[in-house]
Amino acid sequence: MELLRFFPLILIIGVIGFVQASDNDLVLADVNNIEHRLSDYRGKWVVVNYWATWCPPCVEEMPELEFFYQNYKDKAMVLGVNMEDAPVQKVKAFVEEHMISYPILLAEPDRRGPLGEIPALPTTFIISPEGKIVKTKIGKITMRYLETIIGVKKSGKISRL
Repeated sequence: MELLRFFPLILIIGVIGFVQASDNDLVLADVNNIEHRLSDYRGKWVVVNYWATWCPPCVEEMPELEFFYQNYKDKAMVLGVNMEDAPVQKVKAFVEEHMISYPILLAEPDRRGPLGEIPALPTTFIISPEGKIVKTKIGKITMRYLETIIGVKKSGKISRL
């Protein structure tokens, strides 16, 4: 009976917690206008990489992200977030030219995203299967770095498509 008295308070705290958790959910459309939510990938590692076509280190790291995605897509998802004010067709052509197969999402340039501050490009957030940010990396990222963070390594030779 005593517990019932606190039920409304417990319910309110639960709802507030849910709202706060969903406020951090990244929700963006990709170059094909398909909506992606970070929460859709719960249960997998997620690499959220903020980039732009005019950013040399961003372009240099793309093959590493592609190799990582191709080798670990059963355990991890890569989401590229384009952070420039560019026509969708320009971004789409760039993605096709660089043979990127992981989803490329479109976002307005903003230093503050739903996952945290984006002080420079590239910036990468690594999110655990439970949905928690475990690492933020500013600057170019490599496949080896990602393997180390998520604790996986393919046995034998790594496929370099």
